[in-house]
Amino acid sequence: MEERLQKIRDEALKAIPEIKSQEEWEALRIKYLGRKGILPELLKQMGSLPAELRPRIGQLANAVKKEIETALNTRQVRVPSGRQAAPKTDITLPGRFIPPGKLHPITQITSEVCDIFERLGFAMAEGPDVELDYYNFEALNIPRDHPARDMQDTFYISENVLLRTHTSPIQVRTMERQRPPLRIIAPGKVYRCDSDITHTPMFHQVEGFMVDKGVSFADLKGLLTIFVHQIFDEQTSLRFRPSFFPFTEPSAEIDILCVICRGSGCRVCSQTGWLEVMGAGMVDPEVFRMVGYDPEEVTGLAFGMGIERIAMLKYGIDDIRLFYENNLRFLKQF
Repeated sequence: MEERLQKIRDEALKAIPEIKSQEEWEALRIKYLGRKGILPELLKQMGSLPAELRPRIGQLANAVKKEIETALNTRQVRVPSGRQAAPKTDITLPGRFIPPGKLHPITQITSEVCDIFERLGFAMAEGPDVELDYYNFEALNIPRDHPARDMQDTFYISENVLLRTHTSPIQVRTMERQRPPLRIIAPGKVYRCDSDITHTPMFHQVEGFMVDKGVSFADLKGLLTIFVHQIFDEQTSLRFRPSFFPFTEPSAEIDILCVICRGSGCRVCSQTGWLEVMGAGMVDPEVFRMVGYDPEEVTGLAFGMGIERIAMLKYGIDDIRLFYENNLRFLKQF
């Protein structure tokens, strides 16, 4: 037994320095020290030895095991894994350039529009994208049999639930919760069944409204003139054309002098020299009655614009779909 232990020791200590990979190291450990390895199997035979020899053989076996374990542990530190080793880091190399992320042009314009109105004293408000028919239509003076519903190509989820077609429901929800005076700007996504080079099924709007005693159409014209001059430039003229919206009376569509040709006429403005940018008007008294306001005491103005429309005019883009195709060459320009 002593000779066999000594032979196992010599073979193991001779083989350990020849190990060249982590796999070889693990195989040698299992061969000599594993649960069914050479040394454990030999120790199982100690029961057949005379009682007086067992202590000495046991001490020798433990010494051999410890010596093999020590040799294996020492060798493991120096042996690389057989798998692909991770490359060493050369700290003298220059760092890799990671280009910074940028905001999408729609996000940039939304922030710019909201910043202008926040400087004018407007607070931010939000509302749900999935809206009730009541807030999207009825509370805005558009009952179920009203022909103005034909102006909205609506995504209906059920008879009374839909994807909002404009951000105007935020106006109603805000007035239900708060009393005048109010100055609110409300950006958000809106949804309509429409898709071509100037329309998408989902787009972005900004709704703004102000309610107080003595608010007039002159306030509306002054407010929107300041906005247009700040979002474009002070040479951009405005004109107000009479129009119809169920929730404002009187109503107007606002045109600006074409930012491409400066009024001389081009393909973008259809040779008219003017471009439509938003709708606006004085809040209809019926809307005030729906939220419990007295139209004899307060008046209000409201306006709404498409962010994509503003972005297309500001950057000279002729296809709205470019904003949603995720073409990096296009987006990097902003």
